[in-house]
Amino acid sequence: MADIVKEILARPIQLADQVSKVADEAQSFKQDCLELKSKTEKLAGLLRQAARASSDLYERPTRRIIDDTEQVLEKALALVMKCRANGIMKRVFTIIPTAAFRKTSTQLENSIGDVSWLLRVSASADDHEYLGLPPIAANEPILCLIWEQIAILHNGSSSLDDRSDAAASLVSLARDNDRYGRLIIEEGGVVGLLKLAKEGRLEGQENAARAIGLLGRDPESVEHIVNAGVCSVFAKILKEGHMNVQAVVAWSISELAANHPKCQDHFAQNNAIRLLVSHLAFETIQEHSKYTIPSKQQMSIHSVVMASNTPNPNDRKEHEDDDKQSSTKSFHPMGKQTPSQMHNVVTNTMAMRGQSTTGQASQNNGTQHPPDHSKNNQYNNAKQHNHQHHQQHVSLAGASIKGRELEDPATKAEMKAMAARALWQLSRGNVPICRNITESRALLCFAVLLEKGDDDVQSYSAMALMEITAVAEQNAELRRSAFKPTSPAAKAVVEQLLKIIENANSDLLAPCIRSIGNLARTFRATETRIVGPLVRLLDEREPEVSMEATIALNKFACPENFLHDDHCKAIVDKGGAKHLIQLVYFGEQMVQIPALILLCYLSMHLPESETLAQEEVLIVLEWSSKQAHLIEELSIESLLPEAKSKLELYQSRGSRGFH
Repeated sequence: MADIVKEILARPIQLADQVSKVADEAQSFKQDCLELKSKTEKLAGLLRQAARASSDLYERPTRRIIDDTEQVLEKALALVMKCRANGIMKRVFTIIPTAAFRKTSTQLENSIGDVSWLLRVSASADDHEYLGLPPIAANEPILCLIWEQIAILHNGSSSLDDRSDAAASLVSLARDNDRYGRLIIEEGGVVGLLKLAKEGRLEGQENAARAIGLLGRDPESVEHIVNAGVCSVFAKILKEGHMNVQAVVAWSISELAANHPKCQDHFAQNNAIRLLVSHLAFETIQEHSKYTIPSKQQMSIHSVVMASNTPNPNDRKEHEDDDKQSSTKSFHPMGKQTPSQMHNVVTNTMAMRGQSTTGQASQNNGTQHPPDHSKNNQYNNAKQHNHQHHQQHVSLAGASIKGRELEDPATKAEMKAMAARALWQLSRGNVPICRNITESRALLCFAVLLEKGDDDVQSYSAMALMEITAVAEQNAELRRSAFKPTSPAAKAVVEQLLKIIENANSDLLAPCIRSIGNLARTFRATETRIVGPLVRLLDEREPEVSMEATIALNKFACPENFLHDDHCKAIVDKGGAKHLIQLVYFGEQMVQIPALILLCYLSMHLPESETLAQEEVLIVLEWSSKQAHLIEELSIESLLPEAKSKLELYQSRGSRGFH
C-alpha cells in the first residue's frame, strides 16, 4: 500500500517543483507567477508530508485527490511557462487572460485543502475532531463522510471503539440509501468491515456484520463481498463467536444469499450449512456426539432409521421410483400417530444415532430486521465464551462453545430464528445444500420448531421446508432419500405441516400448503388424510389460500403423478368438484386458472364419475372454452378440449340423466 501511494505522489511532486522553478523565470506577470509559486510550494510541502506518511494514507481518497491535484499542477505549469516567453514579439502574441491566474490560484488552494484533509483524516482517527469537508467533496459531501469512516476502519492506530462507531455510521448510510451502499463498496469499505468482524469487540463485530448484510443488495455487490473473503470470516464467527454476533452473521448470510443465490455454494464450502444446522439444533435436539454431515461413505440418518425399522430385510424392498408406488400398499405417511406422538418420532430417530433428544422450544420473538442488541446491557456486558470441548455441551464440528446454554433466552431465540432464515435462503434451488440439510438433523429441528417455536423461527422454518421440498420435487434422488414415507424425520415434518393446514388460521398456511404440494409424489395411493384438508381450503375466503390449495392439489392430480387416478378420486370424494366450479365461475383470475386446470384433470382421469356429471362439470368446461382470458392460457389451451371430449364421451353413453 505504501509503495502504491508513493508512486501516486511522485508525479505531482515533480510537477510542483517544475512550477516553482519556471515561475522564478517568468518575464511577464511576475507578481502573479510568484503568487502561484508560493501556493505551489505550500502544496509541494503537503505532498512530501503525505509521501512520508504513505503507510497511513487511505488509498481511495488519495487516488481521487492526487489525480485532481496533478491536473491542477499541469494547468499551473502550462500557465507559468507562457510567462517565461522571451522577446517583445512573443510576449505581445502570448495572450494570458487575468482571470486565468485567479482560476489557477483558486484551484491550487482547493488542492491544498484536499491534501490537508487527507493528512488529517489519515492521522486523526483517535481524536474525534470534526474534519470538515474538503473542497473535492463540495459536490458530493456524503462521499467525504464515507471516506472518513472507512479511513478509521483501515487505520491500524484506531481504537476498537472508534472502528465500531465507524461501522455503525456505515450501517446507517447503507440502510438509508442504495447508492450510499454502492459507494461504500467502491471506496473499499468491505475489507475494513471484515477486519473489524474478525478483530473487534462484541458491538463492533455486530455493526460490521450488519453493515455487510445491508451492503449486499444486488448480485454485483454480493460478488464483491464474497471475493473479499466474507465466507471464511462468517464461518469462523458461526463456529467460535459470541451468539449475539452469530445471530447477526446468520441474518447477513440470509441477505447475501437472497440477493445473489450464486454465493450459496461459497458458504457451503466453508461449512456454513453444518454450523447453522448446529445452531438450529441447539436445545431443540441436543446430542452429545460431534455433529457431522454424512459423506457418501457414511450412512445417512434415514438409512440408519430405515435399518432399525426393518426387522427382516426380506420383508420389504425399497421403491426404485417413488412415483411408481403400488396402489395396493396401505401405508399412511404418518402411520396412525397423533400430533402428540411427534416427540416420540424425534426421540426414536435421534436414539438410532446414540443421541439424546429434547423438544425444548425458544420462547422469545425474533425479528425480520437485522438483529440489533446494542441497547441491551445484558448483551453488551456479556463475556466472550471459551471455545473448548466439554462433554455436556453440544459439539460443533469438533469444537464446542462452552457456556452457550447460559445465554439469555432472547439471544437463543434470535439465533435460532436467524439460523432458520439463513438455511431458508441458502437452500433455494440448490440440490447439494438441500441434500446436506436433509442428511443432518435439520428436518427434525424444523418439525419441532414448527410445533413449538416462536413466531419468527416458525415462519423461517416453514419457508425453509418450502424451499427444500421444492428442490426435492424436481430431484427424484433427493425426494427418495429425504422424504420417504417410512422416514421418521419426514413423518414428523408432514405431521406438523398437516396440523397447520388443518387449523387453517396461521400465517404459516401458504408455505405449508406449498410444501405438501411439493411432496405430492411421495404419498401412497391410500393417502386420504392430506387431500381432505386441502379440499376444504378451496372454500377459503382468502383467494391466496384457495389458490395455493388448488395448485397443491394439481400436483396430486396431474398426469406426472403416478397415482393421479387415486388422488383425483379422493379429491372428488371430499367434495372438491363443487368448490372448483365456484372458483371457476366466480373466483379471481389468480385462482380461477388453477381451479379450471384441476377440474380438467378430474374430468380427464375420472370421466365416468357420477359426481362430476351431477355437478354438471361439462357445462362449466363449455362455458370456460368461451372465455377468452382462460383459453389464452397455454396451460389450458390443450387441456380443456381433451377434458371436454372425455366427459362428452361418457355422458353420451347415458349419463345425462344426472344433469
